[in-house]
Amino acid sequence: MAEEKLVHSEEAGGAEAVSSEELGRRKFLGGIIGIVAGAVAFIVGLPAIGYLISPGVKRQTQEQWLTLGPVDSIKPGLPTGFPFSRRVKDGWVESTQTGVAFAVTDDNQNIQVFSNVCTHLNCRVNWDEGRDGFFCPCHDGLFGLHGEVISGPPPRPLDQFQTKIENGQLSILLEA
Repeated sequence: MAEEKLVHSEEAGGAEAVSSEELGRRKFLGGIIGIVAGAVAFIVGLPAIGYLISPGVKRQTQEQWLTLGPVDSIKPGLPTGFPFSRRVKDGWVESTQTGVAFAVTDDNQNIQVFSNVCTHLNCRVNWDEGRDGFFCPCHDGLFGLHGEVISGPPPRPLDQFQTKIENGQLSILLEA
């Protein structure tokens, strides 16, 4: 015969006998209900947590075409700098990204546009007529007229923007 315990039950108005087998079933069912409730809370809560956290882990600025200026202002054989800025949203942080795009042409037909960011440590380069190239003063990096590395530590040429010309205006594609 199973061992019985006296359990106080207010609904029954006093003490009643409950077998240990019944008590084991109650604990088991209580545990199962707890696991199911936890799983439901996790399944429902995970998308909510993802929704709240996702802006912080992904960049939200999309690529965009940015008009620099008239093609007529670019002199053949000499880089022309076009300063630009745009609003960037990275997670919850909004900031202004600034830079200079250098446009180069030999014949006013084929136009190349380069970033002014050195490929070594992201310093800013400027055209130096005395050196006949884009010079990075931080580590003596020197790039040629068409962005190629001439000397110094830069591991690769200057980054080149994708370009388009519409109605005599030069535009570049800024990546996200």
